[in-house]
Amino acid sequence: MDLSARTSTGDPEGEVIERLEPPDEQELAQKLEALRGEIELPIPAASAVKIGGERAYRLHRRGVEVEMPVRRSRVNALDVIAYRDGVARLDLRVSSGTYVRAIAEALGGHCATLRRMEVGPFTVEEADPERIVPPDEALARIGLAPEGGPGAAG
Repeated sequence: MDLSARTSTGDPEGEVIERLEPPDEQELAQKLEALRGEIELPIPAASAVKIGGERAYRLHRRGVEVEMPVRRSRVNALDVIAYRDGVARLDLRVSSGTYVRAIAEALGGHCATLRRMEVGPFTVEEADPERIVPPDEALARIGLAPEGGPGAAG
């Protein structure tokens, strides 16, 4: 996360709307602590959520300002891997539906890059572009094995 600038979209694609003095390490630690646990943050304007039947990002692109709803989520871990020159590399463990850009904005910056390392029981280390996980296996891994299939109680 780049904590030296806010952008119109919360990511590097947006226009820089404010340049900032990045927090020092102690200030960053305090900001991170405030974001751990149950939180409510506004959904980013450049998101796919529908506002009045239209995608928020479409409204945002046209310059229509709307009050964005807040979303409740859980931040289980929010740890600094590295911090230098206002750019924080973080390890986040968050609940489904969490907008990482909203966390970046709450920290006073924007999300410069994002890499999902796992989603549910699926990890990036297991990723294999040559293999498609069969539906029965995928369901079993998330605890929804089909009746009579592998992993089903019988």
